[in-house]
Amino acid sequence: MATLCKPAVSVPQYVITMEDTLALARSLHADHPQLPLALRLIQNTGVAKRHIVQPIEETLRHPGFEDRNMLYEAEAKARVPEVIRRALDHAELRPADIDMIVYVSCTGFMMPSLTAWLINTMGFPGDTRQLPIAQLGCAAGGAAINRAHDFCRSYPGANVLIVACEFCSLCYQPTDLGVGSLLSNGLFGDAVAAAVVRGEGGTGIALERNGSHLVPDTTDWIAYSVRATGFHFLLDKRVPTTMEPLAPALRTMADQHGWDATGLDFYIIHAGGPRILDDLSHFLEVPPEAFRFSRGTLTEYGNIASAVVLDAVRRLFDEGGVADGARGIIAGFGPGITAEMALGRWTTAGASAGTMMTGDQVMESLERDSEPSPVSQPVR
Repeated sequence: MATLCKPAVSVPQYVITMEDTLALARSLHADHPQLPLALRLIQNTGVAKRHIVQPIEETLRHPGFEDRNMLYEAEAKARVPEVIRRALDHAELRPADIDMIVYVSCTGFMMPSLTAWLINTMGFPGDTRQLPIAQLGCAAGGAAINRAHDFCRSYPGANVLIVACEFCSLCYQPTDLGVGSLLSNGLFGDAVAAAVVRGEGGTGIALERNGSHLVPDTTDWIAYSVRATGFHFLLDKRVPTTMEPLAPALRTMADQHGWDATGLDFYIIHAGGPRILDDLSHFLEVPPEAFRFSRGTLTEYGNIASAVVLDAVRRLFDEGGVADGARGIIAGFGPGITAEMALGRWTTAGASAGTMMTGDQVMESLERDSEPSPVSQPVR
């Protein structure tokens, strides 16, 4: 059974706090007629800090779409490989063991995809399948997990590497002055995440079922307007209300699997904002504490787009995991409005043995995963 192993996550070194964001909004938009509303919305996000790939002074300047996209490519090539190495270490695999790379990003564009560069520079086999996903936005993290799961079901024993690379700060547009844009400027952060879905063995979430759901007539609620200056993010004020129709979709998929979505052991949910998590908690009838991993990501990193679900899974590992066989759900939300959902059970099966690990062994393994470690050669 395909198992989602512990993700590796990295954030850039430049930090902008909530206080910094509010001060900038007051300084840059002092005459904005809706500034008080925007400030209140930013404060309500609960985002204590975010990480960005440039100092804030550089971020606020717009050198043009070409220069920004060149920076996206340079930062991706500089930051992604080390995150991949740590994810492979967590899965106890090497580049030669990977059969497909799923690369998701909505904040820059490359063709060929970064997957081709990774294969050429990191020792992945020349016949590694490539699946770049660029237009699912924040839902792409869930989609990447689901496409990896599908591939492993089609090719038993195959291993899939997932990479999410999001530099949201490179999409800042100083001329976009709508309240939705001002809110986005205080919500999104930058991050790189990677994880391996092992076709056999591994400790993590053994994936059992996945599905998608599109909320009708919402295609313009989250969108990009692509102009000469780059990607202009459009966010409709109705987006938070989508949890009411999406909660039944989560319930339905769980029901089809014989599970009750209100009584699972762990929840990995895209942290689009506090209202998203609060409403889903209400409509799904689960306590707010159930979404603590997602809230942790939102507070410490902001909305890091497709990387959110992988960071939330990482936090589940860092908490010590859950009991063997514990059931959970993963859900990413994005443009469409689209939900990408998965169901799985926690497994502590050893990566190179069929026996179950004890609780103490799991904790020792998790402690080792916090530091770079040698990888073992699995039997193919």
